[in-house]
Amino acid sequence: MRATFKTPLMLSALAITAVAASSAAWADEAPATAPAAAAPPASQWTITGSAALSTQYRFRGIAQSDNRPVVQGAFTIAHASGFYISTWGSSASAVDSPINIGGTEIDIFGGYTHAIGKTGLTIDGGVYTYIYPGATTGNVTEVYGSLAQAIGPATLKVGANFAPAQKVFNYNWVSTTRSNLYAYIELGGSIPNTPITLHSHLAHTGGGFDFPKQYLDYTVGATYKWKSLSLDASLVGTNITRSDFANSGLANVIMTGGEGGSVSVLDPNKLEGFYRTGKPVAVITLTASF
Repeated sequence: MRATFKTPLMLSALAITAVAASSAAWADEAPATAPAAAAPPASQWTITGSAALSTQYRFRGIAQSDNRPVVQGAFTIAHASGFYISTWGSSASAVDSPINIGGTEIDIFGGYTHAIGKTGLTIDGGVYTYIYPGATTGNVTEVYGSLAQAIGPATLKVGANFAPAQKVFNYNWVSTTRSNLYAYIELGGSIPNTPITLHSHLAHTGGGFDFPKQYLDYTVGATYKWKSLSLDASLVGTNITRSDFANSGLANVIMTGGEGGSVSVLDPNKLEGFYRTGKPVAVITLTASF
């Protein structure tokens, strides 16, 4: 009986083998499937920007918008190598303010930033130009540099901006120095498991931009982030006092005497106006980023 079953089994095996061989032959003759197209390489360029509304504009602790609300915006193009170029703009104070920068500020700056291996240290440096279309005598260019060190969830940063001799120093109010150095230190970081970031800043201005003396400015605040929006509340101020302005002569006016002479006297209203530019204030800013 086993012999009668052996032949069909052998024939079946031969048939299967023939079909397999035929299939293999057809497979060899069929065109090969094209490989999947490779994904395009990631762009080496990044474009970012922001638009903001703020209760006022403070620059190095000094009011630039007469303590009035402003609109601000920024735009940056960065390359993966670390090079970048940016522009930033703000509405600002006009002629009715002790600080008159012509109603508009436009900044253009560019540089290079790089993280050094796994040290947590980041370097940054470049050239920064401040342009005031309505008050061009204030246009100024600085060279800047900074070092930032990550420390857990926090970052410690030290840096400086140096303005070499240029036309803006022809109009110094209280200093004959034809250059200026701005040095600062910052500490900030996020609160774990929250959308809140804390930040602080302390700086010193010395040289041609003394106002009305070499002075300190500071910022302490917190930022709440939700998606592409951030809301920041900060205390911003300086160590400049009313006495500093009074002693500088910036708040004086010339009074003409009865005998044709003149005398410089302190104007209380003008003094208060100058003091308001540097006194501590709360600044609230809403920013949308893209």
